[in-house]
Amino acid sequence: MPRTDVTQMPFAKLYSLLVNKAEKKGRTRQEVDEVTSWLTGYSPSDIVRLEQSDTSYGDFFRNAPTMNPNRALITGKVCGVQVETIEDPLMRDIRYLDKLVDELAKGKAIGKILRK
Repeated sequence: MPRTDVTQMPFAKLYSLLVNKAEKKGRTRQEVDEVTSWLTGYSPSDIVRLEQSDTSYGDFFRNAPTMNPNRALITGKVCGVQVETIEDPLMRDIRYLDKLVDELAKGKAIGKILRK
């Protein structure tokens, strides 16, 4: 069975999975929106609007208002892969968001997650 390209998947579906992951660990939707806004430049209201659209996950990142230049400070593994070594810039940005939500779910303080 061919693997589905994550960039083609609906943003709303994948974002809800990130929110659920954080909420299962006692974090909030607002915190997920905050780290997503920090990374992409979208406002929380932009994120809600995009969840109501048919935007793909890839387009969510490709059309981000301002990818945070400090995202290069995000390091570590997601699914066994060092995020900072991912060559494809789009996949690296997608994995950066995964990593931020992982840190949130592990109880890390928002200030540290946002590399402050």
